[in-house]
Amino acid sequence: MIRVLLADDQLLVRAGFRALLDAQPGIEIAGEAADGEEALIALREQRPDVVLMDIRMPVLDGLAATRQISEDPRLTDVKVVMLTTFEMDEYVFEAIRAGAAGFLVKDTEPEELVRAVRAVVDGDALLSPGVTRRLIAEFAARSKEPAAGGTLSALTEREREVMALVGLGMSNEEIARRLVVSPLTAKTHVSRTMTKLGARDRAQLVVLAYESGLVRPGWLG
Repeated sequence: MIRVLLADDQLLVRAGFRALLDAQPGIEIAGEAADGEEALIALREQRPDVVLMDIRMPVLDGLAATRQISEDPRLTDVKVVMLTTFEMDEYVFEAIRAGAAGFLVKDTEPEELVRAVRAVVDGDALLSPGVTRRLIAEFAARSKEPAAGGTLSALTEREREVMALVGLGMSNEEIARRLVVSPLTAKTHVSRTMTKLGARDRAQLVVLAYESGLVRPGWLG
């Protein structure tokens, strides 16, 4: 059973998400929160698998709350999905860097919301791939200069190649087709790369791919 926490200061948004997700097999709502502080309290009490977190909330916003979640060893397994009103929200890239597993636009289609919750628990791919690729490219261009190459020194040549493809927003299946290997092999390479670099999840691996200079904005095609 996938347990989801809803964190949004708009009651109607929470009610809509609750109605939709409660109707899905294998998903249940673990609780609700109207601001970031309430979300952190609920997370530590309920330990859900996923939190749908609004970026803009009173008391403590979603970005600050996400940073605290990433820094709390008790919440290592919680996946944060940021909720935003606009596809090109200026805070989304920072949220992913802070530890969010991905993001959704609030008016997303119902089936996309359900798919996203399941996908982020599986750790298979970033959410809303097309939008995410454009967003990461846009804000990576504004982020700090690429780090020294030593950041990737622990990786094999194949792991660097896989990391670059992850940075381009590819799923394990797409990577497998590109490299002519099985999806399981692709997934294994991704997992080993994350472990070596200490990446919390696939989203942070994308950020590291840009910050290390392995992938540059404009390569997305």
